[in-house]
Amino acid sequence: MRIDLAQLSAFAAVVDEGSFEAAARRLHVTPSAVSQRVKALEARMGQILVTRTRPAGATPAGQVLARYAGQVRLLEGEALAALSGDPGGVEVRLPVAVNADSLATWFLPALTGLATQRAACFEIHQEDQDHSATLLREGAVMAAVTADPRAVQGCSVRPLGSMRYLGVASPGFVRRWFAEGPTATAFAAAPMLIFNRKDALQARFAREVSGRRTDPPVTVLPSSVGFADAAVLGLAWAMIPDTMARPALADGRLVEIAPGRHLDVPLYWQRWKLASPLLDELTSAVVAAAAGQLRAPNP
Repeated sequence: MRIDLAQLSAFAAVVDEGSFEAAARRLHVTPSAVSQRVKALEARMGQILVTRTRPAGATPAGQVLARYAGQVRLLEGEALAALSGDPGGVEVRLPVAVNADSLATWFLPALTGLATQRAACFEIHQEDQDHSATLLREGAVMAAVTADPRAVQGCSVRPLGSMRYLGVASPGFVRRWFAEGPTATAFAAAPMLIFNRKDALQARFAREVSGRRTDPPVTVLPSSVGFADAAVLGLAWAMIPDTMARPALADGRLVEIAPGRHLDVPLYWQRWKLASPLLDELTSAVVAAAAGQLRAPNP
């Protein structure tokens, strides 16, 4: 049994675009043609590959093919670039998953060289480091910054270092809510920022410092830069990377809630096990950028 590349391309377009209609526009064919190709591929594989939902997605079986389709697309682009003799002459798209704090601090410079020298384009999925490995399993990305040291099937993993987070707030906020120190009672009452509903970093810090689980009022703010701004304005307290908090700590706009206490979050780089020069170059660039900003990984 062989995989028909036209059928595979239609399937990948549906998963990428989220609908048969959008896939048809991308492939410059009719939605009916896309549907027929996907159905033919499903018949050939003997399994349902696409969820008929809005947006459409890959089933567990489809995730296997989604990864394969991404590998075919990457290797085809690299082959065409090599045949043309111009590494920058053929655009190659690399989907990667990165947590917001890494995007706001150290990750983006790693992409600059590839973007200018190799005509590489990036589809960056912003995802919490505790959940980005899921996108690798689904085949949505080729590489990810993750907090999970366990390699996703078909991927390799290497440590990048640790991002240190400090619990900070404005001086006025600390005087109001933490006058008696970082007690469990204070943490239960003081307004707390979270990035999204997956973000457990603040709750973990409060539990480790106070020794108790608390249930404070929360404000959801999905912006790394906004976190720091909100803390400075006294909206709530938050966990902020030390590199971002340092200027405001130095000039007194922020203070630490529990001086000397912090959380170190180890980060890892996971990528597909694929003989791809571009993925190799991206990995080297990411590791080098992390080494300049993150705390060295444990030996």
